[in-house]
Amino acid sequence: MNTNELWKDKVAIVTGGSSGIGEATARKLLEQGAKVLITGRTAERLAVVAEVSENIEALQVDSSDVTSGQQIVDAALSRWGRIDLIVNNSGAGQMLPVEAYDPEIIANMCAVNIMAPSQLVKAAAEALGASKGAIVNIGTAVSRGAAPMIAHYGATKAALEHLTQSWAIELAGMGIRVNAIAPGPVKSGALTGFMGIPAEMAQQIEAQEAKQVPLGRRGVTDDIVPWILHLGSPENEWLTGQVLTIDGGWSLRS
Repeated sequence: MNTNELWKDKVAIVTGGSSGIGEATARKLLEQGAKVLITGRTAERLAVVAEVSENIEALQVDSSDVTSGQQIVDAALSRWGRIDLIVNNSGAGQMLPVEAYDPEIIANMCAVNIMAPSQLVKAAAEALGASKGAIVNIGTAVSRGAAPMIAHYGATKAALEHLTQSWAIELAGMGIRVNAIAPGPVKSGALTGFMGIPAEMAQQIEAQEAKQVPLGRRGVTDDIVPWILHLGSPENEWLTGQVLTIDGGWSLRS
């Protein structure tokens, strides 16, 4: 069976699908025959991606809203009647030195990086069980080592990795597979996007990270997306509970 046949008429949900890794994943799934629901907070960005195909549905929703999971599942089921893949890609982060810890900012990171995927998995479990579907969570290679000022971003993404393995065990009886990708520094717009870093500082960080990567460059979305589809593919029916780090060796730096 070729790749197009694998994804033909399958239904995927990609949170944070209006930019970066999420958008690239949604576009690749569409190319390979899937029907895709993307979510995001910005209507204009969602509309641009939704124009790509009649097989894409855009839902404007804030992942920090505790009702977002059910909203997303209801939208997918009402449009296509099934769910085969969930890519938990939405993320929240911010550089915070200890003296600037803000309860609302930290709570938002917890809400988006931990609570939102939890609520989406809860809402989608029955539909995923019916299709023997898969979940791919997007973590970060930042959780492979400690770093100043991004403690809560790394910690919440590390929690998502633990949830990945817990869900893999708990949902196995329903035939649902759960895996995760931990990307390294990728050109996705995340630094100036949800991290809120000024453009000039982001350029400095990008240059520094590129020097730290043993393979000599920052990643691009094409380095990550094929692995998301691979982990989510129905061909890999005996692969679950794994966290795959794709970072050009960045997390091995000393």
